[in-house]
Amino acid sequence: MTLASVLVPPRRSYYGAAGLLALLVVWEILGRTVFADSRAVPPPTKILSQFGHDGWSFYWPNIKATLRTAGWGWLWGNAIGIAFAFLLIQFPLIEKAGMQLALVSYCLPVIAIGPVLAVLFTGDKSKVILAAISVIFTTLVGALVGLRSADRTSLDLIRAYGGGKWTQLWKVRLRTSLPSLFAGLRIAAPAAMLGAIIGEYLGAESGLGVAMINSQQSLAVERTWGIALVATALSGLAYGLTALIGRLLTPWAPRAAK
Repeated sequence: MTLASVLVPPRRSYYGAAGLLALLVVWEILGRTVFADSRAVPPPTKILSQFGHDGWSFYWPNIKATLRTAGWGWLWGNAIGIAFAFLLIQFPLIEKAGMQLALVSYCLPVIAIGPVLAVLFTGDKSKVILAAISVIFTTLVGALVGLRSADRTSLDLIRAYGGGKWTQLWKVRLRTSLPSLFAGLRIAAPAAMLGAIIGEYLGAESGLGVAMINSQQSLAVERTWGIALVATALSGLAYGLTALIGRLLTPWAPRAAK
């Protein structure tokens, strides 16, 4: 697989772009007709004009604060998830209990444990922890599925030559797990953004969550929608960038038909 084949988007991406354009047109029409009086759903053109009015000086500090929190949460959460997957695959006796513990952490409502973390930790630590919690289970499942998909013949060959479980892990399982692992990492990127923004809702000095709360309180509808669209775009960009890295690092993995 060449670099060009990885970077060139498949045909279905053009269909997605056409669908997005159609959605924007419908949104514009509804914003200027059905929701014109309530102003609850402003048309995209008004939101874009609000972007120009607020300028880069308003958005960049908030974007930087949210990306910093989400980035650290993504790194720590993925590191914990991958390390936990390695541990469970090497020690099957604790896998059931370990997965139950991971599932409990995933089912914990972030909005409920956020205030507790804000009391226990100072600064951005509570928001980073929320972002990390949001991604651990997803990455753990992706890593485990990939580690289990290792070819049995290759594992038996390592064992025949005297290699143990750790040799199998580094020589066979790790490479085999990469496509599934990157599938989990793609989902983890937007999840980390969501966890960081929820943490900002619960208390922060800057960030997209803080800016959105302030816009809601001041009834700046266009700005609120603009901040939400920026957060969505950043999540989509993180998802796409992770997917691109995964395609570059796993050229042998099967791809969907174009």
